[in-house]
Amino acid sequence: MKIRHLSAIVFCFALGAAVCAQNANAAPLSGQDSGTGAGARGQGQRGGGMGMGMMGGRNLVGTVTEVAADHYTIKTDTGDIYTVHFSANTRILKQPAGMGAGGGMGRGAGGGMGRGTGAGGNAAQQLKPTDIKVGDIVSAMGQVDAAAKSVGAMAIVQIDPERVKQMREMQANYGKTWLMGKVTAIDGVKVTVMGSVDNAPHTFVADENTTFRKRRDPITLADVQVGDVVRADGALKDGVLTATTVSVTGMPAGGAPAGPGNVQPQ
Repeated sequence: MKIRHLSAIVFCFALGAAVCAQNANAAPLSGQDSGTGAGARGQGQRGGGMGMGMMGGRNLVGTVTEVAADHYTIKTDTGDIYTVHFSANTRILKQPAGMGAGGGMGRGAGGGMGRGTGAGGNAAQQLKPTDIKVGDIVSAMGQVDAAAKSVGAMAIVQIDPERVKQMREMQANYGKTWLMGKVTAIDGVKVTVMGSVDNAPHTFVADENTTFRKRRDPITLADVQVGDVVRADGALKDGVLTATTVSVTGMPAGGAPAGPGNVQPQ
């Protein structure tokens, strides 16, 4: 299976880090950030280790190939060239090398933008537009116009190279050591999910050694329901992922990405 969308890995890395943090620290999902502007206390639902939580937006990941006064040109993993437009209202941030499960950026209910360090994280550093250089890998969040190959960026994050390495490792291991998606069927110990990364069906199985958690609470397979968004970590046995841990994210049924089309247009 070839995974084409690094943007989806950004999201899953962030959400997976947040899930791990809340399980380890018995804390709510990180990313509830203190923001600026009216209603700035927002649920940064998509915040986390990779840094950005944009409620309702789309994100695009690519390598910067050109820097101009009001835009960047980036090349995605699929080879597409996009123009990322920014303005004085665009947040441009650098993700610290040591950023952990927090450090997300949330959009408040009243439209405020907020940043939070979260569990084990460092605050993201504000950048000037000229701080972004050719060769940097960035995640741009905002309104994506697939036809015009452009992004009206609300926020741009310069991604730490070590995180990029981790994302690419995750990309290579998706379906082999981990899965994330919405549960579509449960048949005994076999669970089928619609993958959040590739919008394709996948199956994992549980055994007597599998542990289940929902937020801070231990649960069992019987507590997992169709519609839940889960992350399963484990190893392949006879071509099927046997889960050692399964985390129910607690996100609403509509909170997970629908697949590549929701994070990076074709």
